[in-house]
Amino acid sequence: MKTKIAIAGDGNVGSALQKGLSRAGYEVTAVGRQPGKLKEAASTATIVILAVPYGAVDATLAELGDTIDGKPLVDCTNPLTKEMKLAATGTSAAEELQKKAPRAKVVKAFNTTFAGTMSTGKAKGETLSIYAASDDAAAKKDVLQLARDIGFDAVDAGPLQNARYLEPLAVLNIQLAYSVGLGPDSGFRHVH
Repeated sequence: MKTKIAIAGDGNVGSALQKGLSRAGYEVTAVGRQPGKLKEAASTATIVILAVPYGAVDATLAELGDTIDGKPLVDCTNPLTKEMKLAATGTSAAEELQKKAPRAKVVKAFNTTFAGTMSTGKAKGETLSIYAASDDAAAKKDVLQLARDIGFDAVDAGPLQNARYLEPLAVLNIQLAYSVGLGPDSGFRHVH
């Protein structure tokens, strides 16, 4: 039986993850701004992925309601300002998400790469690393497997508090791509 995945967001990130996960054999539904559809998809999903802008997280959680209870909730978001700088949170967006959704199993992942690499796990033909941080070992294991199945080198990044380092890493990637000019067909590879 195929694992069912619901993706909140059908923009660049949600669509790319849907493509990569579908190719890997998962049953994936990506939902944009369609009232009721997200809750319906999440209610039967095994894993829920947040691929919405950071500012839309609270509204998305309200729509998801209790459909995320007991499930891995993958946080792909980055707390960015309009100037594409890291918004000061004191902890991490993922840790704050876990407080807002205490019955979900929050996993920070897929936030350190660009949407253009998310369907294959590659940039310029090279395999990229995806980091996953969570306090729930089983949920993290499931998400690491999703990343491997897409084509990424999946790296266990430890507990959820390590999202405090993954979120700034995403900002560095954005700065390297756009301010330095390396472009978005790029990313990180962790040699281990």
